[in-house]
Amino acid sequence: MEISLYFEPVDLDRIHFSKNQQENRIGDTIVLLQDSDPEPTATDFDIAIIGINEDRRSVNNEGCALGPDEIRKQLYPLFNNNRLRIADLGNIRHGQEVKDTYFAVKSVIAGMLESDVVPIILGGGQDLTWPVYTAFESLGRIINLVSIDSKFDHGNSDEMIDSESYLSKIILRKPNYLFNFANLGYQSYFVDSKAINMLKSLFFDVHRVGLVRQNLEEAEPVIRNADFLTLDISAIRQSDAPGNANASPNGFYGEEVCQLMRYAGMSNKMSCAGFFEFNPRYDKYGQTAKLLAQMIWYFLEGFGNRCEDFPKENDSKYLKFIVNVHGINEDLIFFKSKLTDRWWMQLPVSEDKATQLRRHIMVPCSHNDYLIAAKNEIPDRWWQAYQKLM
Repeated sequence: MEISLYFEPVDLDRIHFSKNQQENRIGDTIVLLQDSDPEPTATDFDIAIIGINEDRRSVNNEGCALGPDEIRKQLYPLFNNNRLRIADLGNIRHGQEVKDTYFAVKSVIAGMLESDVVPIILGGGQDLTWPVYTAFESLGRIINLVSIDSKFDHGNSDEMIDSESYLSKIILRKPNYLFNFANLGYQSYFVDSKAINMLKSLFFDVHRVGLVRQNLEEAEPVIRNADFLTLDISAIRQSDAPGNANASPNGFYGEEVCQLMRYAGMSNKMSCAGFFEFNPRYDKYGQTAKLLAQMIWYFLEGFGNRCEDFPKENDSKYLKFIVNVHGINEDLIFFKSKLTDRWWMQLPVSEDKATQLRRHIMVPCSHNDYLIAAKNEIPDRWWQAYQKLM
């Protein structure tokens, strides 16, 4: 794939950054796609930063297309302490029609995924979640999607795709490659109770912002189970992130969402992360751009600390716990990594399903899920995952 066909390279003058080979800032160590340079190959880097200047389907937030370069201004001066191999491919060229931009996004992301490069997407509207999903679909990958958002964005399935309706398009897509959807941070006054019941009936995970904030560690398994993370900046309270026309007084604090990003970076399963709906027109003193840059920094820090700790049978690096819960025929099997202290639950499935859904039968969980099972109760996380496999 000729990457340069889709991109406008980063203009360092426009983001007010000057490279210094003696420094260890992200901007100094990053690989830039320049028209005059040989095109880097995917094996040259671990992370690809991709900007998308597209806001034509962003509801009530025109101007978020200007976000990517403003984020770069704040990201480049931060230090690359993990010495990660990062490429910034620039901004995907603005298509004549939105569908043209979607096609370019799908093609580029699919190429990155095929090469085992993790794209970090700087949006743009959150409707761009749709072409990213179709990139996974084009590769035949069954995926888990996690959304950090104050709403579900399920909209009306008969309407055109926009930032408030992309989810319904994904859920109703045939054939469907979505195994699980999880929301972190919804705010009840923005969400119809019917929508909550609908998602729960599909055995999807929805987590109210107040409950997530009470115990942030319980969100880690949700994020660790995801292939793709999509974040709407309006999930963060306006005082911490004013750069969004739909910002609200309530939501996550900046330090909380930075911790969530660290969890995302540490997950070996996380293949793509998108940061959407940042609008510089509302961003007083560049505060939101600075927070987004720090969120990405935490993602990179987590990525630099990734280690392969996915459980394997009969491996001495894991502790195995078998719990018999009254009322079900199957034992509940838990694994704990001796290296990271992270937990998983193994779901009982047929051999056919085990082959087809190999990546989904070992479900990330927390120590608390094991404690619940030890009290002769079925953890909600186990039950929801099991229902999807029946």
